[in-house]
This record gives sequence, structure tokens and C-alpha cells, in this order.
Amino acid sequence: MMKYILDLVVTANERLREGYILLKLTDGKPLPPMFPGQFAELKVEGSDTTFLRRPISINYVDEEKNEVWFLIHEVGDGTRRLGKLSVGDKLNVVMPLGKGFTLPDSVEENVLLVGGGVGTAPLLYMGKKMAEKGCRPSFLLGGRSAGDLMQLDMFRALGKVYITTEDGSLGEKGFVTQHSVWQSERFDRVATCGPKPMMVAVARQAKAEGAECEVSLENLMACGVGACLCCVENTTEGHLCVCKEGPVFNTNRLLWQI
Repeated sequence: MMKYILDLVVTANERLREGYILLKLTDGKPLPPMFPGQFAELKVEGSDTTFLRRPISINYVDEEKNEVWFLIHEVGDGTRRLGKLSVGDKLNVVMPLGKGFTLPDSVEENVLLVGGGVGTAPLLYMGKKMAEKGCRPSFLLGGRSAGDLMQLDMFRALGKVYITTEDGSLGEKGFVTQHSVWQSERFDRVATCGPKPMMVAVARQAKAEGAECEVSLENLMACGVGACLCCVENTTEGHLCVCKEGPVFNTNRLLWQI
């Protein structure tokens, strides 16, 4: 797939909760095709400590408005700089990068999309693309508390939404792998993104259920194109660059103990 270096214009910078902003960007010409699970490298300007671009997953694409959205967790100077962008500012972006999730072949497939924390971001676009194919996914979203869960109205517009919170403030109390939906339904395919311990547990659950499972890895990245070799993952095919061969992998290719 072609990669583009674009100077995009900020159309909105929305603070969804403390430490999380939703950045919406557009271009004067149609944006390139993008697939769920792909990411972009965002250039950070004006930072004395941030020299590399920041890899951010594609949260959503609004074709009617010609917008691409990025849900950004402000964890360092680079992401905090991105959080200070204003409407009308330009942002240099390299995209789309990597390989994304596999869309179901049939509308009959029962697909569960599992996200934790900011890992819910790419699942929104995955749900949108599934809905366009006539599939209605189920979402299983987890957080420490109710305030951690974002964009719930958009998820609910695309499919069934199940929720867990560690403190029980919303949905079922516990972790995503403890939700009762695993007992009440059978899923053909599972896709997940979030903290690695959560993804390992989800992959183990999917394997026990006999479902195919894909995970979106969040290894530390620098170049985003497979040149620097800092994001390698040990797989059944040897060491592979997550930024180029992933970030989405079928768990059958990973050497996880599941």
C-alpha cells in the first residue's frame, strides 16, 4: 500500500477526558485509503526532547468530511505538544502505515472486538468498516472506572457494547476476560488492542473458545517503516518488525504462551 507524507490541517481538538484528546485532521484533497488497525507517524514540532515522530493508531475516518481522527494519550512531551494543536494548525503526517485487522468474509461471522484503555481507538474504525459490509460486531470495552471509557455512543451506534470496569462503576465488575458474554455467546473471531497482559489473556480466552484471534501490538516504534529494527517481535517466522509486518498479528504467528 502506498504511503503518503501529508501536511494535514487540524479541524478539531477535543478533550475527551483528562490526559486524552481527539485530534481531527483533513486535507485539501481526498485522504488516502486506510484500513482498520493501521497507524500514522505524527511529527512533533517545538519540543527540545522529542526528536522522533509519534506512532498513533487510526481511530476513525469520516469520508464525508474527509477527516481522519487520532485518539492521543498525553504521556510525554511529544504527545502533550500534539494535544496543544489548535484548529487551523498544520501537522505533518506519514500514513497509512502497517497492516491492519482482517475483516470478516461473511456477515454471518460473530466477531468480538476487545479493547482496553486507549487500545479501544482502532476498534472504532474496525467496527465502522464491518458495519459497511453488513456485519454487526460486538464490542467488549474495559477500563479501571467509568470515566476511562470513551466514544461509547459511537461504539453503540455500530454494534452491541459490553463493558467491564475494575471498580464496578459501569458494566460488569472485573476484567474483560471475566465478562459473562464469553459464556453467553460463541464468537468466530476476536480482535483486540490494549495493554499486553490484557491481550495475552484475551488471546488465551479466544483459543479456549476455538476462535481466531488477532492482536494489535504496541511495541516501541521509531521509523514506522521497518528500517530501524527497534520494534521487532519474535514470531514463528523469526524476528519481524511490528511497524511493517504488523501492528496486527494473528496470535498463531506469535510465540506467546497462550
